[in-house]
Amino acid sequence: MEKKSVFNWSGGKDSSLCLYQVLQQKEYKVEKLLTTLSGATQRVSMHGVREELLELQAQNIGLPLQKIYLPEQASMRAYNELMEQTMRPLQRQGIEHALFGDINLQDLRSYREQQLQQVEMQAAFPLWGRSTSELVHEFINLGFKAVVVCVNERLLDESFVGRLLDTSFLEDLPEGVDPAGENGEFHTFVFDGPIFREPVKYKLGEKVRKSYGQAANQNDNCFKKEDQPVYDTAFWFCDLLPA
Repeated sequence: MEKKSVFNWSGGKDSSLCLYQVLQQKEYKVEKLLTTLSGATQRVSMHGVREELLELQAQNIGLPLQKIYLPEQASMRAYNELMEQTMRPLQRQGIEHALFGDINLQDLRSYREQQLQQVEMQAAFPLWGRSTSELVHEFINLGFKAVVVCVNERLLDESFVGRLLDTSFLEDLPEGVDPAGENGEFHTFVFDGPIFREPVKYKLGEKVRKSYGQAANQNDNCFKKEDQPVYDTAFWFCDLLPA
């Protein structure tokens, strides 16, 4: 019997490939997608993607979407409380597993597992431990299509945002940048692929640079590998508009 689960959906490459694998293997029955958005901007956290495009993704995938709106500059304590308030009702509905597209950030995995234990749920990581290079090439070879919507200015310049995630993009990445952006180097919006009924239509908007103080740093960015700075505070975003 398939295990009832909720899928933590960012709208990006890792989420899409992970969901594809889950749907193929049929170990888990995905009841709904779960996404966090900024309550102030109604955009996907850290990706900056508009809520309308997120909804179009879910419609084309054919799964219900539950949205969590985060207060501006939410503390980790506030974030944890909000997530607990979200997950407890799901657990009471018989959903015992939460699925994540994380690949190799152990601190982040441990954090997710600990938080879910408090509401008697289990975390699962279908892509865990795989080569990020192999994963991104599998993503492209399966026919997924994605546009880069956010880059970390410390590692990538403005020219990388707004580009398609393809072999040309990968070839242009500077040395030391993970090809799947696993360390927060870049984020994507997936608009087509084998999990979609039809492509999500969009058009490129303006590029915007945003700088955040340390206190405003996004939650998941606090989990870095030991040899990397904890705080990255400046990012380039490419706004996507529904077409």
